[in-house]
Amino acid sequence: MSEVVISGTGLFTPTQSISNAELVESFNTWVAQFNAENAAAIAAGEIAPMQPSSAEFVEKASGIKSRYVIDKAGILDPQRMVPRIPERPDSSPSVQCEIAVAAAREAMAQAGKQAADIDAVIVACSNLQRAYPAIAVEVQDALGIEGFGFDMNVACSSATFGIQQARDSINAGSARCVLILNPEICSGHLNFRDRDSHFIFGDVCTAIILERADSASASETYRILDSRLQTLFSNNIRNNFGFLNRAAEEGVGKPDKLFVQEGRKVFKEVCPAVARQISEQLQRLDIAPEQLKRLWLHQANLSMNQLISRKVLGRDATAEEAPTILDEYANTSSAGSVIAFHKHRADFAPGDLGVLCSFGAGYSIGSVILQRR
Repeated sequence: MSEVVISGTGLFTPTQSISNAELVESFNTWVAQFNAENAAAIAAGEIAPMQPSSAEFVEKASGIKSRYVIDKAGILDPQRMVPRIPERPDSSPSVQCEIAVAAAREAMAQAGKQAADIDAVIVACSNLQRAYPAIAVEVQDALGIEGFGFDMNVACSSATFGIQQARDSINAGSARCVLILNPEICSGHLNFRDRDSHFIFGDVCTAIILERADSASASETYRILDSRLQTLFSNNIRNNFGFLNRAAEEGVGKPDKLFVQEGRKVFKEVCPAVARQISEQLQRLDIAPEQLKRLWLHQANLSMNQLISRKVLGRDATAEEAPTILDEYANTSSAGSVIAFHKHRADFAPGDLGVLCSFGAGYSIGSVILQRR
């Protein structure tokens, strides 16, 4: 097997941000409006009144303080509460292509790669704005990359699963260098009228370049010592939106066509499984937990990351050992762990070890052991 390294990462951050206070003000305005319009039915016990929220509740429940979004005005409009992202003509780049190209250019510059050096493009994310042609092929064309491209979706684990696919392609000889992109426009599938989840997600795009170590020219590269994937079927995180919806009109516009989850069940079931996977992986590689300098974990919920870190390390992790970006970015699905890696690795010296891990719907868990070369 060839030694495969990560030689570059990139990050696109939208210019618009929504604070908890702004989001809650919009939500509470809608709640008051809903309760007023349905006062008679509420008084008769036919429907339950909607409950207001608070910025303090949001931060305590998640660790999130703000989130970046593609469109702020549409989300904060109590009459709409959906981002306004106009359709574009087929002759123009799609929104996901546009943000993916921006992230890709930073990763390529960091890795010292030109389009001619890249053989494959993988777009791995939770939601794709169309079925075909693949966003990856559109990005490939926009960047002038030859070879092949494809889209894949493993929800919040899409990035780590994409890393595995890229690594396998390089080891199989079908590619020398692979560009992975995670264009997450999570605001598009979020129900901003659901008190339990309206604050969870943000928008962003990350990029990762994998290549053979013997072709890497970047000053800073990370050897992939091991990668492991796991899936366990569960309905506790689900989104039923899809092309068959038009065949069942009674389901159009229902809440299950957006993000839904049983948060407490997810917490109890996912955290132990993630910690166990990482611990078993380290044991197989004969790496002691205390040898890890960093855990770049999926940024879904602060309490989840704290529990997983504690189980892996056998003690509470410091802020440096398990960095958090979700306070600023919120949950950005597959991109979260990559943002953490992108922003929190400058202090790594050759030989230092870290784990990049993501987990989410499926359930799906992906963990990658990295060592600075």
